[in-house]
Formats: sequence, C-alpha cells, structure tokens
Amino acid sequence: MWLITPTGFYSIVEKPTDQKQDTLTVRARVRSDLVGLKRTYCPSLGRIRESDDTDYRYRATAKRTDVADAVAQMIAGLRYSNFKSEVAVQQGLERAHLYHDVWDALHRLQDDPMFAASRPATGRA
Repeated sequence: MWLITPTGFYSIVEKPTDQKQDTLTVRARVRSDLVGLKRTYCPSLGRIRESDDTDYRYRATAKRTDVADAVAQMIAGLRYSNFKSEVAVQQGLERAHLYHDVWDALHRLQDDPMFAASRPATGRA
C-alpha cells in the first residue's frame, strides 16, 4: 500500500518475515519520512535500516496494529482542505511539486479512456 501524506511517503507491505510476527514493513525513499512517522505517530516503529540493494532505501517494521493505529491517528488529525498546500507547509514546495507530479499521473485514471473501463478492485483481503 502506498501512503502519501503531508509528512511523508510510505510503502507498507507484509514481507514473508512479517507473517510470523504479525508485523508490517514500512518502507520509504527518504529516511526523515520514517523518522517523522516514528516520532509523531508510531513510536514502536523499529530500527530504520538502510540498503542500496533494495527498491526503497529505508525500511523499518512495527506491529500491524501499531501501523494501523498510526494511520488512524493521521486521519483523525486531518485538518486541511487542500492536500498539496498542506504538503508545502509541512515539507516545503519542492516536495509539494513532486506530489503534484504524482497527482498529475494519477489524474489519467479519471480522464484517459484507456482507464475509464477499468474493472473494480477485487477487495481481496
């Protein structure tokens, strides 16, 4: 799952090593995104590991329930009417411009006829 927030961009997945421990791996491209996540929303997030050999350079794990609670806290604290403007406030204009590029790419889902007839998600749990 990609989670793009005013305070960071995360890729949250369940790796094979997470299954037995009921944890999730939270990955990021920028270390400070994980540092902020740990400080503000998920203090139980484990040690941030760095690797140049993986798609996402930074990653850490936390209990599945703690990650869910962190996301719920983000939603409960949401007090802005424009996401990209809030990104500019929280992380600066450079990050806001980058997120606008993401918005622009995903806008194609709405207007491009190739995606108009896309089938709905399966809802597979």
